[in-house]
Amino acid sequence: MSAPVISVAMAKQVGQIVPTNIVKFRENQNGMDVADALLSAQMPGGVVVNENNQLVGFISEFDLLRALEAGKDLVHMTADEIMVKHGISIPDSASIQEAVKVMKSNHLLNLPVEHNGEVAYTITRHDLLRAWVGGGLKKNDTARRGEK
Repeated sequence: MSAPVISVAMAKQVGQIVPTNIVKFRENQNGMDVADALLSAQMPGGVVVNENNQLVGFISEFDLLRALEAGKDLVHMTADEIMVKHGISIPDSASIQEAVKVMKSNHLLNLPVEHNGEVAYTITRHDLLRAWVGGGLKKNDTARRGEK
């Protein structure tokens, strides 16, 4: 028996999603520490934030592999030197449908979510799909719909 598909009209916001990727790095964090954290969390990447917890970029396994392939030593590099610098994020008040559009148009696997101007966590396509079909929402949101 499959779970019921939740209508986009029931407009879940990305702030209601329980994320599977909560990995977050600081600009000055050591590259080897970043690699260890990604491997331990079994995540393909994570956001990089500044001292004000604002998005400055994203670092992925591929970025680390690219640095290693170029003969760089991750121990002597920082996240800032390895990451892809970008400012693509979405507010937690955005709808799931908006998040899908942003991820699709920018070819993203992960999308940082901001709350009050700070990066709170990252959502993945997996998170969006779970939320769209009725799973992966914070408990207080499912309780409002009468679920247990």
